Amino acid sequence: MHQSPTFEVNGDAIREERMQAGLDRTELAERAEISLRFLAHLENGTRSRMRPRRYIALRSALNATDTRLLAPPRPEPEEE
Repeated sequence: MHQSPTFEVNGDAIREERMQAGLDRTELAERAEISLRFLAHLENGTRSRMRPRRYIALRSALNATDTRLLAPPRPEPEEE
């Protein structure tokens, strides 16, 4: 079964960018065309994955960079 690609985001960074932009959750959700509940879940870490269209809309609404919004890469496990 094929799974569509997703972006793993940093909820704390989303919240910080939103607050720095002077937006409340409702305003950002409307601008990014995502639900208020989904945005709340992203910010509090309950959800961390977004599909490309939603992620791009959120990034654009915040005028933020991938470097800022994406979760840091996880280190590869070391082989023994």
